[in-house]
Amino acid sequence: MKKTILFILITLSSMAVMAQYKPVDEKSTVQFTIGNFGFDVKGSFTGIQGMINFDAQAPASSSMDITINAGTINTDNSLRDKHLKDDSYFDIKNYPNIHFVSARITASGKTGNYTVNGKLTIKGKSKDISIPFTAVPANNEFQFKGSFKINRKDFGIGGTSTISNELEVTLNIHAVKS
Repeated sequence: MKKTILFILITLSSMAVMAQYKPVDEKSTVQFTIGNFGFDVKGSFTGIQGMINFDAQAPASSSMDITINAGTINTDNSLRDKHLKDDSYFDIKNYPNIHFVSARITASGKTGNYTVNGKLTIKGKSKDISIPFTAVPANNEFQFKGSFKINRKDFGIGGTSTISNELEVTLNIHAVKS
């Protein structure tokens, strides 16, 4: 009987620590940098939605499912943005969203540092990626920050052109307890 009660208490306490968070689009940023004609071009996306189940003490039981509106691409050049929304780049008519789903989250090194592994889907093509990130708690919120590099050609974005194949994505996701 004591073992059963102890098991129930441990299970309930671990469930209480796991919290569900929702990204706040207005307080979050998804930015990218890519070379074009030898110069860095910066851009961003908005329209962040999804759910983050996160427990800093048990990251293996945590998960992330995030969607970004591809049609919100902004490089501060309306002609370029229009071109990037066309079928040879993001093809937002057929693929309106960029989607990431975690497979596993692990602690990495010092407190507050983690790595999330999962599938990134752009234009219907999915690739396994790894994102090192930090998670900083504050009240009923978390600030998740990380960056990673991808090859645009892995996702069928753009053809042969003057832009680099590799780009860096920087994330700063503000999430509140839901």
